[in-house]
Amino acid sequence: MKIIDIETFVIHPPRGKNMLFVKLTTDNGIVGWGEAYTQSDRDTAAIAHIEQLGRYLEGRDPFNIRHWMNIAYEDFATKRGGMDLWCALSGIEIAMWDIVGKAVDQPVYNLLGGPVRPAIRLYANAWYGGAKTLEEWALAATETVKKGFTALKFDPLSGPWRAYPNFEDLEQAAAVVGAVRDAVGGKVELLIEIHRRLAPMNSIRFAHMIERYRPYWFEEPNPSEHVPALKEVRDATDIPIVTGEALYTREEFRDVIDQRAVDILNPDICICGGILELVQIADMAAPHYIAVSPHGNNSTAVGLAAALQASAVMPNFLIYEYFVHNQEICDDISVKPLVPSGSYMELPTDPGIGIELDESKFAKYAGDQYPKRNLRTLEDERNWH
Repeated sequence: MKIIDIETFVIHPPRGKNMLFVKLTTDNGIVGWGEAYTQSDRDTAAIAHIEQLGRYLEGRDPFNIRHWMNIAYEDFATKRGGMDLWCALSGIEIAMWDIVGKAVDQPVYNLLGGPVRPAIRLYANAWYGGAKTLEEWALAATETVKKGFTALKFDPLSGPWRAYPNFEDLEQAAAVVGAVRDAVGGKVELLIEIHRRLAPMNSIRFAHMIERYRPYWFEEPNPSEHVPALKEVRDATDIPIVTGEALYTREEFRDVIDQRAVDILNPDICICGGILELVQIADMAAPHYIAVSPHGNNSTAVGLAAALQASAVMPNFLIYEYFVHNQEICDDISVKPLVPSGSYMELPTDPGIGIELDESKFAKYAGDQYPKRNLRTLEDERNWH
């Protein structure tokens, strides 16, 4: 069996970011679906990488996943990685696993040693829309919990991503956390996201401000490439610290794991290197008592399906990210949608990654570019303080 064709498809939701699907076709007609991570205004770079990698993928046996990933990094990229390369390779790797599972008529998790759990716990993200007032935050949280979710993630900080915000900005963000906690009660988990924006001194200050609301975790308080800074924050608070969505492959996770700089890792399957790489990162973390909660800012179709396969075999798995605003579109383009039950998702039992896409629906959501974002100007900096 050989791969004979590689295609990309861009799906454009009304908000958020585009979804980038990868389709591999073999000479015996088996189709594999993958998904590459995207960022607004950076989609075309990942597509270009997939197209160029495809020139070397055609004619290869889809079972040779590890060899392909190795030579793609060493021979194609000459050991020069980066986000766009790993987005592309992750999408291809997932599609190769999908083909392999279909070829042997097994879910991918059975090819990775078998599941250690029958269902995956989910937390909701993108549930708060454009909430601005404390009342709007509280109402959005309450409505999401009514849908069955028992864990909510959100970034309470407003405005641009400043490392050194005003104290009033931190106070307002802490008030948002408090309003959500008051609205949902003590049994719903609150996962606080910072998106790598704060300097350690402000991460520590803000962590102390919200500790009384008992957050489930404090995600990416500062950039993940500076491991001592992460550890500084971890040592200063009893809130579990998370990092990993901006790290790719085992190599970039090594120092974080070796130094136990965080309590939880959140690699994204559509950018970290794919299914096998995510499982191997979790295996590296397990002996260090570090849990894994894969990041999931992708579709609730292919990206979710792939992450379910990997999460199923991790003894140190905690919880997976579910972007609720993508569900309607992803259900529409999926032949058999993956539907959560409350805050859990049963493992799919179909062969491969467990999902098929309906290409006839793609035209409804044809890829497009979003309006320009509000990037700061020099005058914005003048008026900051």
